[in-house]
Amino acid sequence: MNVQFKKGALELCVLALLDKQDRYGYELVQKISDQIAISEGSVYPLLRRLKNEEYFTTYLQESSEGPSRKYYKLTSKGREHLHELMEEWERFTSGVNQIIKEGVNDE
Repeated sequence: MNVQFKKGALELCVLALLDKQDRYGYELVQKISDQIAISEGSVYPLLRRLKNEEYFTTYLQESSEGPSRKYYKLTSKGREHLHELMEEWERFTSGVNQIIKEGVNDE
């Protein structure tokens, strides 16, 4: 899949996954990579940026499987941003789908 498509969708995917429950970084990577081929290295810089923009907070939680894990928790500002991105995504995909449909039908 095109790298630029992935970059644009990755932020939306991360925020959408955090909307339902708090998750740790590797869990986010696994959930996303189950559906989209991504590298672990592309998620962590995004997580740092989104935290700096106050879209979520972090906390440490003990793990029975090793060291404590850093969990990400969506803030109300992050939830608002998610809803804005979802609206933009709907408009964008709807427009692209319409163009594809018109292009394919013209043949």
